[in-house]
Amino acid sequence: MSEVTRRTLIVDPHAVSRGTMARLLTQALPDLPVCEAETRAQADAAIAEFAIELALIDFGLPDGSGLDVLRTLHQAQPLARVVVISLLDDDAHVFPALRAGAFGYLLKDRPEVELVAQLRRIRDGEPPLSSAIALRLLQHFSSLQAGAGRDGDGDGIKWGRRATDLPGVPASRGDLSALLQAGRVGPDEPEVVLTERETEVLQRVGKGYTLPEIAQQLGLSRHTVADYVKQVYRKLDISSRAEAALEAARRGLVR
Repeated sequence: MSEVTRRTLIVDPHAVSRGTMARLLTQALPDLPVCEAETRAQADAAIAEFAIELALIDFGLPDGSGLDVLRTLHQAQPLARVVVISLLDDDAHVFPALRAGAFGYLLKDRPEVELVAQLRRIRDGEPPLSSAIALRLLQHFSSLQAGAGRDGDGDGIKWGRRATDLPGVPASRGDLSALLQAGRVGPDEPEVVLTERETEVLQRVGKGYTLPEIAQQLGLSRHTVADYVKQVYRKLDISSRAEAALEAARRGLVR
């Protein structure tokens, strides 16, 4: 394996989609060369040859499943991050991907500006998560706590976060089932009251907007928006955009 330059890997059977993803990656992570694969065999060859920093993987491949590529990459290069990028947002695809160790899950049909913003946050250790996926996860875990859906789908779901991402924070921090057990999304937990402005900020954070974008939308300075985000995180006892997206979805701010 060549260790000279770490790369991003796109695994997608459709040339147009690969081209779009390559362009977005160039905007989000310009210092990382992009390599592409349209089959599982090509992906396996790229994994054997290159050091992969980030992989964007779709499910449907002509010679296998994107989940197989995900597992192969994690086994060969445990520090690589994998983000599923797909048009599929149903439980049969979302939960197996997260159980297999996907760091995030993005929907291809989201606006390009949103996808680029999500990809840029990966280097800060923030799992990229489309709002519709956050809502689906929230609904799933809420149903588990209510006594429904006890079929094991939520057991062991991890974000695939690197152990070194958050020094001093246990790995279970990124486990949505742990968040549920902690009562952060449970119906019995008293509702934390946010001001109107804090609610506006939470809604936009949940939708994936950056601080400058939120500042422009609300007519505020970036510093002021950052202060509001800190207040919201402190009030809700959360520490990441992924958790903020879940809370925004729970409050009906993101649909």
